Order: sequence, then C-alpha cells, then structure tokens
Amino acid sequence: MTDINAYETAPEAEFGDYVALLKPRVMSLVVFTAFVGLWVAPVDVHPFIGFCSILFIALGGGASGALNMWYDRDIDAVMNRTQGRPIPSGRVQGTEALGLGIVLGLISVMMLGLVANWFAAGFLLFTIFFYAVVYTVWLKRWTPQNIVIGGAAGAFPPMIGWACATGGITVESLLMFALIFFWTPPHFWALALFMKEDYHKAGVPMLTVTHGRRATRVHIFAYTLVLAPFAVWLGLTSIGGPLYMAVAVVLNAAFIRGGWQIMRRAEDEAVADGYAVEKRVFKLSLYFLFLHFLALLVQGWIGGW
Repeated sequence: MTDINAYETAPEAEFGDYVALLKPRVMSLVVFTAFVGLWVAPVDVHPFIGFCSILFIALGGGASGALNMWYDRDIDAVMNRTQGRPIPSGRVQGTEALGLGIVLGLISVMMLGLVANWFAAGFLLFTIFFYAVVYTVWLKRWTPQNIVIGGAAGAFPPMIGWACATGGITVESLLMFALIFFWTPPHFWALALFMKEDYHKAGVPMLTVTHGRRATRVHIFAYTLVLAPFAVWLGLTSIGGPLYMAVAVVLNAAFIRGGWQIMRRAEDEAVADGYAVEKRVFKLSLYFLFLHFLALLVQGWIGGW
C-alpha cells in the first residue's frame, strides 16, 4: 500500500525532464565543437548531410548523458548541485533513462553511418561507450584522474565532425582533441575547489578530496601550461590563421595568469573572499573553449594562412 501511495504522490515527469536527461548544456558544447570540426575540414559536405551528421552526433551526446544520469543516480541524490535532476528528484525513473540512452545511442550510431560514413559512426559509438562506461562506471568513482582520462569523451566530438567530412583523422583533428582534453582538468578542478564538500559527501575521488586543495591548485596551473602550446600549435596548421592565433594567445595568457593566481593562494585567503579568484578563473574557463572554436569557425570562413 505504501508503494502505491508513493507512486501516486510522485511528481509527474514533463517533456523538459526528459530533455534534461540528455544534459543539454553539455550537448550544446558537443554540437558546437562537432560542427566546427566538420566546417573547417578540407572537404565540402552537402548541407543536408552536414545537418544530419551534427543532429546524430547530438543524439549520441544526449544518449551518453542519459546513461550517465542513470548510473550516477545514487551520487546525484547526495550532491547539492545535482539533487534537482530528473531521477533523484523522482520525476523520471532510472529504467526510463536507461532505455532512452540505449535507444538514442543505437539510432544515432546507425543513422550517422548511413548519412556520413561508418568510420565516423564507429567513432561515435566508441565515444558513447567511453563516457558511459569507461568514465562513468570505472574512472569517476575509482581514481582522482577521473577528469583527466574521462575528459577524452568530451574531446572527441570535433574529431567525429572532422571524420564525417574526411572519413579519417589528421593532425588538425588531433589538436582540436588536445585543446579540449587539456582544458578539461583545470576547468573542473577550479569548480571543485569551491564545491569540494559535494564530492566528499558523494564519495567521488576528485583531486581536491584525495590530494587536497594545495595539490589541486598546483595541478591547475600545470595544466594551463601544458594546454597553451597545443592551442597555439593548432593555429599553425591548415585550419589556423591570424585571427585564431590572436585569440589563442590572449586567452591562454589569461588562463595561465589565472592558474598562477590560484596556485599562489593560501586556503584561508580563498575562504576569506569566498573563492573569488577560483570562481573568476572557472568563469573564464567557460568562455575559453567556446571562443577558441568560434575563432576557428570564423577563420575557416574568412580563410587562414
């Protein structure tokens, strides 16, 4: 009787709740970087094929998000910033998220293979598997390097877009991958510095939990140094140019400066001002990737070197 009453009083799911399962914010980045990868590729793609390719890459990204939310429903219920998600809030059942993820994943891979090519489709399938299984199931709860290794999943979309046009992988697509891959750790670790308790409560071995905030600050600065050469190197390739290079130099100088400021700060100083510097660098990191790929997009339109 209790179960029936609980079912009757459970909040009713709306269409927006199922959209939220697909992690639309993350998917928007997937769509944009994949589109840039396809746009700057040295092969003309029919507009209809290009549109469909990006659509199915987006569906694949949404499938990954749904599978991630299905598996992480236990820790999402503990963390403050995720308690309102559709599954922990009770609006959507876990089995619904699992089914949605599997169906969208299969559709996206099969349709991308038919519309573009099977290399790109296989790449998309590998990306869904990497995010949903390698990162979500294995890495996230096992190692403080979860963000470092798992960041590859978010770095694959521009390579998939490039593969839709070219059917392969080149230095340019690898450097677009590297740009996102090395950006991911300082982006998330800056967030973790002022959200440490959430990860601690959920038992997620984020670097701030396992190695402390001092070590995290050093790692953030180190990764901004590693990231910069790859961002500049991308500007020297066939898809680069003066506009992109100017954007890359300015943004990476600002990111390195932010990483340096974070590394030099004592924890009591950060607590005293409400982690103002950390929040500012995190905000910069939100614009960092978008502006790099926007510069690539415009550079591809006006022509590069």
